[in-house]
Amino acid sequence: MSLYYVQKLLYQLNRDPAVRKRFDTDRSALLDEYELTSEEHGAIAQGDVGLLYVMGVNGQILMHYAALLGQPWDTYINAMREGVRQHGPVRAGLYSMLKDRS
Repeated sequence: MSLYYVQKLLYQLNRDPAVRKRFDTDRSALLDEYELTSEEHGAIAQGDVGLLYVMGVNGQILMHYAALLGQPWDTYINAMREGVRQHGPVRAGLYSMLKDRS
């Protein structure tokens, strides 16, 4: 998994208007410039905040990405919960979950 490149792309989307414009106009070409797995590419292309959260994307970066997608706060929080329900615990990064935690 290339969590670094996922976060780098999302950070640049949050900060660089030119990258945002390319995301809107030629998303696939932009994503192809980053070393992403097919799962990561698909999650970003489809705006799957829940899966990105499970992959370990930093919550601050992910929060701004969700806002860029037009997701209200409650939708963003629910997407993360649904991501864990569908895909299992967070795999990597700061928000990794303990397996025996209820």
